[in-house]
Amino acid sequence: MAVSRALLKLVRIRDLEEEQCRIVLESAVGDLKRLRHAQAATVEQDRRGRRLVDASAHSGELPDRLAGMEETRAAVRLALVLAPRIEDTEQDVENLREDFLAKRVERRQAKTLVEEGGAQDALASERRSQQALDEWFRNRLHKEAAETNDRHMREGT
Repeated sequence: MAVSRALLKLVRIRDLEEEQCRIVLESAVGDLKRLRHAQAATVEQDRRGRRLVDASAHSGELPDRLAGMEETRAAVRLALVLAPRIEDTEQDVENLREDFLAKRVERRQAKTLVEEGGAQDALASERRSQQALDEWFRNRLHKEAAETNDRHMREGT
């Protein structure tokens, strides 16, 4: 019994599905990293704004103070926008990771079935070979016994 073509196709399909899930997961992880990087940039923007406000307090420059306050406000607004997006993306990444792992399990299960089928085929082939050898050996012994019996009959013994 050879491994069915359908089972081999199933393994190939599972492999492709796993690969697609991996690519989607990597893309989502990249998005999450970009969002976290943007979040870190807002923290730095907030610091710059605060430093500008502090510096303007010592120098008395009103435009610098206003610019610093606006940078701080912009950083806070951006952080408020990024926080829920990061949470959503983290949840998406977790779901995609679970999907990827599930596809990996499915592929491995299908591959195991193919390997087991191949092992059974190899075992059956080995049994047939051994049976053929045993049959050949029996036939040879039977033929030799028959020849010996014929020789004895001709010699009259």
